Amino acid sequence: MSREQKMGAYHNLSEKLQQRIIEDRKEHRANPYAFSEEQVLRREMNHDRANLWRPPFVRDIEKIMHLPYYNRYGDKTQVFSLYRNDDISRRAQHVQLVSRIARNIGNVLNLNQDLIEAISLGHDIGHAPFGHAGERILSALLRGETGRYFNHNVHSVRVLDVLGQRNISLQTLDGVLCHNGEMEQQEYQPKKAKTFADLDTEVEMCYQKEDGIKHLVPGTLEACVMRICDIIAYLGKDRQDAVRLHLLPDDRGFNGDTIGSSNAEIINNMVVNIIENSYGKPYLSMDEAYFQQLKLAKTENYEYIYHNEKIEKVIRENLNPMFEEMYYQLLKDAKDKNEKSWLYRHHIAYVAENNRFSRTFSKEQYMETEPNQLVVDYIASMTDDYFVDLYHEMFPKGKHDVKYIGYFDED
Repeated sequence: MSREQKMGAYHNLSEKLQQRIIEDRKEHRANPYAFSEEQVLRREMNHDRANLWRPPFVRDIEKIMHLPYYNRYGDKTQVFSLYRNDDISRRAQHVQLVSRIARNIGNVLNLNQDLIEAISLGHDIGHAPFGHAGERILSALLRGETGRYFNHNVHSVRVLDVLGQRNISLQTLDGVLCHNGEMEQQEYQPKKAKTFADLDTEVEMCYQKEDGIKHLVPGTLEACVMRICDIIAYLGKDRQDAVRLHLLPDDRGFNGDTIGSSNAEIINNMVVNIIENSYGKPYLSMDEAYFQQLKLAKTENYEYIYHNEKIEKVIRENLNPMFEEMYYQLLKDAKDKNEKSWLYRHHIAYVAENNRFSRTFSKEQYMETEPNQLVVDYIASMTDDYFVDLYHEMFPKGKHDVKYIGYFDED
């Protein structure tokens, strides 16, 4: 195989568009569809006023990065929960990759890059431990008790807007809520002029309807960019990680004749095609062939990676019952208002301490939250390792465990 074949095909922007972009930059032409920072909205408009050295969305970025929950990205699964391996992605790297790819597109389209970064860094901050498996289990437990649904994008808004009490902007919260990286589209058209009332209505709709998140439409073009980049960031990276873990022999067995099959090809070619089809327009778009390949790539990832039977077996036999035992013990503690429980000592007191300057969010007020929601808040906040350690602390004679494949274990 030649070096060129190994590298694959890397696409370029057309010469015509490159010249147009260069000319627009020389003339300092602004993008009329970029979000104007003067239009930023916060729940408390008298606080967090922008200045020259801390514009509005820089403030959001810093608030998110300094939130204690941000640290927990480092020990939350992206896809592969059962491996101790420093070379595979954790959720911390994923949000950084999303931010980098989205800002690359935003830079060329002349959009608000600070808003893109804020949405990207905050979009998974409410994700449950053990990735989408943990999310599904937690949602099933919540639904069984209350009829409501847990979705990580919705909970990310709760973390930033309610639990964190950081007065994050509407535009950032909307982008976080609407990111939904599991639903690809050929065209992304933002829904303009949203309010906090709209946001609150959409959040509640997602709690109540199983398919609620499928109806979410971002309010800014910047949020649309981040939404497609969430998919671009994980498609090829998950393949790369699967190869490193010897779950796949290589990444050349995929049908990547249009967008490529490797991580580098997918990122480059999708970015180029989106820019080519979206420059100067009030929406994002891609060619039909690219859209079809994007959908095919996701289907292949599910077939060869995400539905790996070895991982599914651990989820069925150990993770499911661990979540269930923990959920119902913590629910009992919440209903009993047991202040000696881990729920109160490690979560409720912790949340209250991190919001000690808030006039509307005391420990006593938070304790009055519906018990199932308290339990969901706590479990969703956990890292993978913390979850396992807490399970054994709560159930020292418990029958279940998560056995990680270590650095020196045989493949």
